[in-house]
Amino acid sequence: MSDNIFRLSLNSTYDESEKVPDFVSDIQEEVNLDEETTASLMLLLSEAATNAIVHGNKLVESKLVEIEVKIEADKVVSSVQDQGDGFKPKETKDPLAEENLLKAGGRGIFLIKEMSDSYEYSNGGRKIEFTISRPA
Repeated sequence: MSDNIFRLSLNSTYDESEKVPDFVSDIQEEVNLDEETTASLMLLLSEAATNAIVHGNKLVESKLVEIEVKIEADKVVSSVQDQGDGFKPKETKDPLAEENLLKAGGRGIFLIKEMSDSYEYSNGGRKIEFTISRPA
């Protein structure tokens, strides 16, 4: 199976983040992605895109969020990049700490860490790449 690469470019608004589910559904149809992988990809890409729009680009509509999804035979490799000031992963608050349990936000990075097989920040924290395994 040859690698399939899908790209989506978003302006930094909440409305734009709502394009992610359709983007993932289109990928699922095109490459026949299984339900579990699709559900994980949907959640993690939505979280990463929202983080990039809100925290990275600070809802500055003219700043873009670039999403790339590469479908390989045994895994899905995704990246989300913003045009913000960067991000220091070590400075994030633990969403499981008692004082943070009831807060509305703060779970996107935690979910990516927990649900992906690997993840990595680059470009000064403006880009995250994460991998999800696919069943054989």
